[in-house]
Amino acid sequence: MGEIIHSFFALLPIFLNIFFSIWAYRDSRSRGNSKEFSLIALIVVLAFPIIGLVLYLIIRRD
Repeated sequence: MGEIIHSFFALLPIFLNIFFSIWAYRDSRSRGNSKEFSLIALIVVLAFPIIGLVLYLIIRRD
């Protein structure tokens, strides 16, 4: 049982990173940005999880 809980917490940051990357892409597309910009946002958030998400939140079109 302990190994299952340990595995869950070990994989949680990876799943959150994927979730926020997809969210950034979909949010960018819903705000009317180009596919290229949205793809760059996805890659940046995926490659640099915390900094990339903060950067996206700063530069996204309101």
